[in-house]
Order: sequence, then C-alpha cells, then structure tokens
Amino acid sequence: QVQLVESGGGLVQAGGSLRLSCAASGSPFSINAMGWYRQAPGKRREWVAFIKSDGSTNYPDSVKGRFTISRDNSKNTVWLQMNSLKPEDTAVYYCNRAYIPWSIWGQGTQVTVSS
Repeated sequence: QVQLVESGGGLVQAGGSLRLSCAASGSPFSINAMGWYRQAPGKRREWVAFIKSDGSTNYPDSVKGRFTISRDNSKNTVWLQMNSLKPEDTAVYYCNRAYIPWSIWGQGTQVTVSS
C-alpha cells in the first residue's frame, strides 16, 4: 500500500521561497510519474507540477517559471522548489502519482503566503 509523507511547508512572505519534500513508500516509485497538487480553502484540488520517470516536467501557467519539481528515484523522494511565492499560492500541498493519482493521499503540508 502506497504511503506518502509531505513536509517543508510553512509561513512565508510574498516573494519568498519554500522547498517541499515528499517521501513515498509501498509503490514502484521509479516507474511512476509523480506530481504535486494543492488545495486552497473552498477550492478544488489542482495540480501544480508533474515529473515523469525520465525527468521531464510539466507545469500549469499559474506556477510556470516559479516552481520546479525534481525527484531522486534512489530515495523515493520528490521535491517542489517554490520561488516568488504569491498569496494565491496559499494551500495545502500534496504529492501523489501524476495524471491518475492513487486513491490514498498523505496529510499534506500547509503553505501560507502572507502579503
């Protein structure tokens, strides 16, 4: 059974940076595309970064140029480097399989960006 543990969130001022980490276990990590998602209060969960097993990445326009996803298959870990943060980036951030998430989600990590 897959287990996902996110960490690294916090409170940051607008324009600041954070680096999120996700440790995955119980899954064939290296062959799966992985992703970061976020959910703000009262909004639907949305994707913010995907990375395939070959390292190719994809971002929505809302974070492109500010967020960078990376992975280390030997450590079953995915990171999300977030720069130039904006108040609208405030949300709980989750990692999961990209495109078709597993049904199990981690607890997420809260990111709060103050203006």
